[in-house]
Amino acid sequence: MTETTTTEALADRLSAMARGPKRRFVALAGPPGAGKSHVSEALETRLAAAAPGAAAVLPMDGYHFDDMLLEARGDRPRKGAPHTYDVDGFHAMLTRLAADDGREVVVPVFDRGLEIARAGARVIAAQTRLILVEGNYLLLDRPGWDRLASLFDLTVMIDVPEPVLRARLEQRWADLPAETRRDKLEENDLPNMREVLNASRPADLRLPNG
Repeated sequence: MTETTTTEALADRLSAMARGPKRRFVALAGPPGAGKSHVSEALETRLAAAAPGAAAVLPMDGYHFDDMLLEARGDRPRKGAPHTYDVDGFHAMLTRLAADDGREVVVPVFDRGLEIARAGARVIAAQTRLILVEGNYLLLDRPGWDRLASLFDLTVMIDVPEPVLRARLEQRWADLPAETRRDKLEENDLPNMREVLNASRPADLRLPNG
């Protein structure tokens, strides 16, 4: 049964996990606009204050397919939907990190300014014990995505009411022309939001953030 938590209580729980000998993985999932990046970075900062380098963030967005491939497949307008990610590559990276073989691991990071994933953009050190994995579809109960479940030691759904999510997503595209903004919301962001809300497995914890 999913329990409700707070940022403070979650940070305390993660602090204990980060001090253990085994590398552990925590899924921080949520729909677009839930504040996953902000929450994961805030948790990493809290953990670093007590144990520098013990925790690191791995964003799922580093596994976006490139725009060139999306254009070729006719999927560019749906960028951000589950089928526009390299879920197999993401699974392989998590498996590599779980091997915990004493070597640092270099991971990609999504550049929101350029809307592309940058390869080799972040280093996860060999001594890092806790990986905070953040992304929309970490708990998605769909083929390919469902393979991720066995890799997580703890799962958290960042919970935000739908009207708040919509307002945040509208603000995200506020600088775009009205028709383009409408297309991004109605044809992509909101369907992706509903996919997360309706097709995700129950998380261990629910973290309100709205």
